[in-house]
Amino acid sequence: MIENEQRPDRALLVSVDTGSYDAESSLEELAELVKSAGAEPVLSMMQKLPRVESGTYVGTGKLQEIADICREQEIDLVVADSELSPTQIKNMENAADVRVIDRTTLILDIFALRARSREGKLQVELAQLKYLLPRLTGRGVEMSRLGGGIGTRGPGETKIETDRRHIRRRMETLREELAEVEKHRQMLRRRREKDGVITCAIVGYTNAGKSTLMNTLTDAGVLAQDKLFATLDPTSRALRLPSGVSIMLIDTVGLVRRLPHHLVEAFRSTLEEAAQSDIIINLCDASGEEAHLHLQVTRDLLDSLGCGDTPVLTVLNKCDLLDASVMPQDFAGCIQISAKTGEGIDALLQAIEDNLPVRMHRVSLLVPFAQAGLVSDIRQSGTLLSEEYTADGVAVEAVADEQLYAKLKAFER
Repeated sequence: MIENEQRPDRALLVSVDTGSYDAESSLEELAELVKSAGAEPVLSMMQKLPRVESGTYVGTGKLQEIADICREQEIDLVVADSELSPTQIKNMENAADVRVIDRTTLILDIFALRARSREGKLQVELAQLKYLLPRLTGRGVEMSRLGGGIGTRGPGETKIETDRRHIRRRMETLREELAEVEKHRQMLRRRREKDGVITCAIVGYTNAGKSTLMNTLTDAGVLAQDKLFATLDPTSRALRLPSGVSIMLIDTVGLVRRLPHHLVEAFRSTLEEAAQSDIIINLCDASGEEAHLHLQVTRDLLDSLGCGDTPVLTVLNKCDLLDASVMPQDFAGCIQISAKTGEGIDALLQAIEDNLPVRMHRVSLLVPFAQAGLVSDIRQSGTLLSEEYTADGVAVEAVADEQLYAKLKAFER
């Protein structure tokens, strides 16, 4: 029988440690990104340098070592844990005789693979073209140097200019389409505000378990996988709290260390869903070694989006993987849950209740038939949990805000 399944690309991961960030942790994350893209990280190598080599990224000796490993280990792909210039990619490919990509290209590839909604696909394409444009320019410069003067510019240069113009036109079209999508998103947001819909956004580092928590709370059926960037498109689902109040729960794209600036800008509208929410859940994988760093990355992003006045619930997920006796002291004030087992979910729901933007009252009423219009008011402005017609009036269980409660409290029983 012929085997149709292709083996995944075998990848060699390469990093240059200049001391400007935690290179080891970043390299570990790169391995997870490679797995998410469908390749197999075979080996990792790191070189300490005061600065990256402008022409080859790594030193010449290390480049020869990379070439030898690629031959010996049957490597298909070299992935650099930084953004490379066209010259660096070309020189590394010539030396190693395999395809070379950088961290940004890898993340863009995962984004393209995961995006499902029209907006997600538009944002990915725009980010890819922004990344490609200066690299086309670089190749154009190289081609212009092939000749020695007037009349020596060949069709290669013309092709680059055509490609560049085409990319700019396409980027403008994408921006216009995204502006329309954003207009529609704002219209929905205004409608939610007008209808008094309370929103709660789940934000956090990628692979923290946001989609699993969404599924646990709402049975949303959101893709939940142990992969980075499993969710790219914001998903909204209704969640009924124990008091009977219904809120809108929003799942957002995960964050990642050293996210390329093209992607932060491209996915800003998705993250702004969190900025516009009434409550934010900052979800973190408590079982990870860098839980504190991940929480801080999210806090910094929320600050940059202007979320200072929004209640933020710090929620530690995957606590079923931890021994409670060794839980760090500074985690003591956080809400500890396991989205997978359901442990701690009641405490989370109570915390959401406690941070609702308006005080809600759960009431048991007997509304006289002469005042039956109040039941319609509850349907419109509150949450009608049950109603029963009795000989003395309408028996009602409801949830109401302060304004509606002022009209109802005379009929409490």
